Amino acid sequence: MIARRLFLACPFCLLAAPSRAVTLDGRTEQGAFVTGTTTPGTRLALDGRPVRVAASGAFAFGFGRDAAEKAALALTRPGGARETITLAVARRRWIEQAITGLPPAMVTPPPETLERIAREREMLRAARGGHDTPEPFFAQGFDWPVTGRISGVFGSRRILNGQPRQPHFGVDVARPTGTPVAAPCSGIVRLAQPEMYFPGSTIVLDHGHAVSSTYMHLSRIDVVVGQRVAKGEIIGAIGATGRVTGPHLHFEIGWRGTPVDPQTALPPMPEA
Repeated sequence: MIARRLFLACPFCLLAAPSRAVTLDGRTEQGAFVTGTTTPGTRLALDGRPVRVAASGAFAFGFGRDAAEKAALALTRPGGARETITLAVARRRWIEQAITGLPPAMVTPPPETLERIAREREMLRAARGGHDTPEPFFAQGFDWPVTGRISGVFGSRRILNGQPRQPHFGVDVARPTGTPVAAPCSGIVRLAQPEMYFPGSTIVLDHGHAVSSTYMHLSRIDVVVGQRVAKGEIIGAIGATGRVTGPHLHFEIGWRGTPVDPQTALPPMPEA
């Protein structure tokens, strides 16, 4: 990750009394994935949501696309002393992206598909947000699962065939069908589901501490649920399944089921 290390005595990231109990790697802004360290044995919570701390003191959390301008990071030190640090969360401007040429049923699904779509959304929700594995795989850092042309970015307001839809919650990388997709970080496979309605063939990896990653529109799935994968291991291949206009990988990172901007956890895209 390319990031500044922020000691929480920094007036630019705090609105409360300074503390050196925690250090953060990354910007505190909307959509950001943030990692950090604290004294082992410290308990943390972000706006009331528990933040698991590894035996090494490593932790991770994320801010959603529309996060409020302030966040409360509560600490309970090993000796029992408590402290709350108020983080300033910078606002970001989101672009608008118009996509045309989609089949009408992929913009306004027919009624007979709605039960299937709801069932698949619940599968995704459980895979992304239903695990708080104690192993801090995320502490390895993330690499790009595939390199190529970035064709879609996190947070953009999507206009599909002229109709406004929900924002885009990942980053899209355009490459030909069959291009291998690698695990950007070690983890455990929590979903390996072919041919879902909107996302197409999809994989979800668990990177520990409620951090997950998602891979959509695959042409091939090379892993099974429960399998442990190493960083760099091939897990599938790019495709054009689900709601797409061409072959690409839709890649997401999330914390406790909240999508964050993958590019805040990644180095710059390598040049071709």
